[in-house]
This record gives sequence, C-alpha cells and structure tokens, in this order.
Amino acid sequence: MIKSKKLTKIKNLKHGFFNSIGGKSTNIYKSLNCGPGSKDKALNIKKNLEIVRKKINNKAKSIFLIHQIHSNKFVYINKKYKRKIKPKADAIITNQKYLPIAVLTADCAPILIYDDKIKMIAAIHAGWKGAYKGIIDKVIKFMIKKGCNPKNMTAVIGPSISKKNYEVKEDFKKKFIKKNKKNLKYFKINKQKMYFDLTKYVYSSLQSNKIRNIDTIKVDTFDIKNKFFSARRALALRHNDYGRNISIIMLN
Repeated sequence: MIKSKKLTKIKNLKHGFFNSIGGKSTNIYKSLNCGPGSKDKALNIKKNLEIVRKKINNKAKSIFLIHQIHSNKFVYINKKYKRKIKPKADAIITNQKYLPIAVLTADCAPILIYDDKIKMIAAIHAGWKGAYKGIIDKVIKFMIKKGCNPKNMTAVIGPSISKKNYEVKEDFKKKFIKKNKKNLKYFKINKQKMYFDLTKYVYSSLQSNKIRNIDTIKVDTFDIKNKFFSARRALALRHNDYGRNISIIMLN
C-alpha cells in the first residue's frame, strides 16, 4: 500500500493506494485482486476486500464500490442515501464517517479528494474516457455546490500508467486536439510511436478547477517491478484477464 504524504498528515482521514500484494487470489490475479468485474473467484475477491477494509480501519463499514463505466457520472452518498444495486458511475462523493469509498484501476488514474473545512471526500476513476468527458470537473463542481472550496481541497493522483508506456493511435490524439488545441502538449512522439500523458492531463484538470494542493504518486502501474495490476501489461503478456488495484479513502 502506498500513501500520500499530504493526506497522511490529516488526522480524521484514512486512505491508501493498494497494489497487488497481500491478498488471497492466485495465478494472474495474484494476490490482492479487488475487482468484482474480473473473472477471479468471487470468494477470493470478497476476502481481499475484507483485508483492505481492516487495513483502513476495523470500525469501517463495507467498502462502497461502483460499477465503473468510463463515464462522467458520479454518486453522492449522504445520510438519506439508500444502497440498492451497485450504481453505474466513475466517482463517489460522501460526507459520511466510517464509510470507505473506493475505485478500481488497472492503468487508469485513481484520484482521491478531501475538503478540510466541509469534511467531504471523493474517489474518482479517471481513465482517458472519463477524464476526456469531464468526470473531474463534474465532481469538483458538485463538491463546491455542497459548500467545498478548492482552497481547502487536497487532491491526490494515485499510481497509473506512465507516458512512456501509454502508446496511442492518431485518432485518439485527434479526438483530444479537436476538444482543445492545447491538449497537444500531452502527446509525445518517440521512434514513430505516439504516447499520451494521462497523469499530466488529470493534473491539469485539477488545476483548472483551482485546486492547488495536489499530490502525484509517480508509480507506473505498467512496470512489473511496482507490483500493480496493469491491463496493458496483461494484454502484452496475452493474459485473458487482469486484476484490479483498489484506491480507497474514508472519513473517521
């Protein structure tokens, strides 16, 4: 598990970016696979989520997960929220104590946000699609509507795929340039191949929402040495599936 230095200083907060170590899963899911969307055994995933919950806090309720769909949709959990089926969304916002909220990634960027005055948290799953569709903007604007202020917010971008390992095609680049010509700066050509800087794109989205207190955990999920699950690495190794990393935050 990796922690943000900025968030660790905050007493009433628990968080963590978990890699693939310390769980019950085997084979390609070895070992802390937390993704119910994977083809791993459901019992192993359940045990892994329980390991994460206890590491965060023994008093923590069940981890709140969403059905991630690479969208700009989010779910807000307050006292009135009635949990039925798992919502289809890519971010969770809450002001409830002892409720761990989490997103699952395997190269996409996980983002954890905390507002120090209002005591509100958010967990965002930002793949290129969600980031492109404005998931970060929507979450921050909603938090501001609820009384948060970017001056009081701390945002952390967790481990994700690095630019040197994120190869993309020309149509991908065109899509971003069409949206904004300034997006050209997130692309780099090396040996006739094109690469995209997802972390930098996410960082600038946070900055454009006036968040100044940003922490970036520069750990590449694609690099096997870092022990994170990676969809792109799994594809390169011709695996038929991959595990998911969990990034989690909780008010206490």
